[in-house]
Amino acid sequence: MGKMGNGYGSEFHLLRYLGYHRNELSRALEKATGGRVIEWLDFDFGGEGKPDREWKGVDFLDSASGVKSAWLEFWPQSGNVPNWDAVGRLESNSEIEWLLVVAKAHVEELQSSCMAKEAKREGGLDKIKDALKTTIKANGFAADVDGWLKLYYQYTNRLAHLRFLIEHGIPTRLVFIYFCGDNWGGNTLSNERPPICPKDANGWGAPLQKVHSHLGLSGQSKLEESVARQFAAFWRHGASELSSIRVHPNAVPTSPFKHPKNG
Repeated sequence: MGKMGNGYGSEFHLLRYLGYHRNELSRALEKATGGRVIEWLDFDFGGEGKPDREWKGVDFLDSASGVKSAWLEFWPQSGNVPNWDAVGRLESNSEIEWLLVVAKAHVEELQSSCMAKEAKREGGLDKIKDALKTTIKANGFAADVDGWLKLYYQYTNRLAHLRFLIEHGIPTRLVFIYFCGDNWGGNTLSNERPPICPKDANGWGAPLQKVHSHLGLSGQSKLEESVARQFAAFWRHGASELSSIRVHPNAVPTSPFKHPKNG
């Protein structure tokens, strides 16, 4: 996330719920995942010009597990390492799973492209391509790696990390929280245009369909089955009713291709 907005934006909304309405958030995610939230991890203090530092990569894992060493080979350490808007732990079927959260409040936040360059010593772009190619091939996605590097790169590198963790025996859930009804404080983006903020869960349907189509997702792979259980679309009844966020009853699709509907 970038600079946090005062009263608007995905970072503000998520941190507000983690700080003031944590039980409300946990119950909503439990409904979405079928598990029981047992812990939310605090952020570390300081870093990158901010008073607090988000969790990145696999920093939340125990260094003694050996997975961290494997991750150093899996993903380049130069540039921007994928970060998580929140990290928690979930109990499901007598098993403890990691809960990795990515939050969005407007459609433009879905878009990003890989800015990595060739870097032989650190792996750089080549290492990222290998990670994405492996994810595409393992799941039979109808796309090429160039398409995964452009337009929705943040989504693809999170999928790649989810696959990495699961394949290394780390039970993990990836939850995308889509806030609805924001007006972004009346501010504009760098292009001097206001962002597109869906008013309800249904408003996210078409933008998310574009993501899935561009990435060639099949709806049949094991990875997608995992991701499908981890979508949680949040909405609010009005701009002034911040306390009324609930999980929309039909916003957790059994397949990522099904649009959420108003109930």
